[in-house]
Amino acid sequence: MTALFAALRTLFFATLFFWLWMILGLWASRFDGTFGGPLPSWTSPIGIVLALAGAALALTCAGLFAIRGKGTPAPFDPPRSLVAFGPYRAIRNPMYVGGWLIIAGSALIARSSSVFVFSFAFLVLAHVFVILYEEPTLTSKFGAAYEQYRNSVPRWIPKLIS
Repeated sequence: MTALFAALRTLFFATLFFWLWMILGLWASRFDGTFGGPLPSWTSPIGIVLALAGAALALTCAGLFAIRGKGTPAPFDPPRSLVAFGPYRAIRNPMYVGGWLIIAGSALIARSSSVFVFSFAFLVLAHVFVILYEEPTLTSKFGAAYEQYRNSVPRWIPKLIS
């Protein structure tokens, strides 16, 4: 029952997170003229691939938080257990990478230069949040287990060769 309740909470918070960034992206699209106008038409198919890959990655991560961690991606309702499975074995922050792929892919689909620039602002905000909040919080919550995980799994760019 705990996993089901966590899954329902995850679905709710993930939906809110998605709509927040969609609204911010729509707002950012007003500035396309500032960033050189629309992107070339050939970017749309690339955007579809990026957005679908990002959605699959983010949904997988959210599911792992609910099922394995018994929590949600929301900072005020985090997983109760350290989640180091699936994509989290290759990179410590795959959910943010998935979110960025969704935003960047959506920008390419819509051919919006300003939303594409905005996607990099998302990455900067995610990085600052991870450094200032997530890593210290996870260290204090999970102690040595998180320290070992942090020392063996890269933050943003997966190791391609072990």
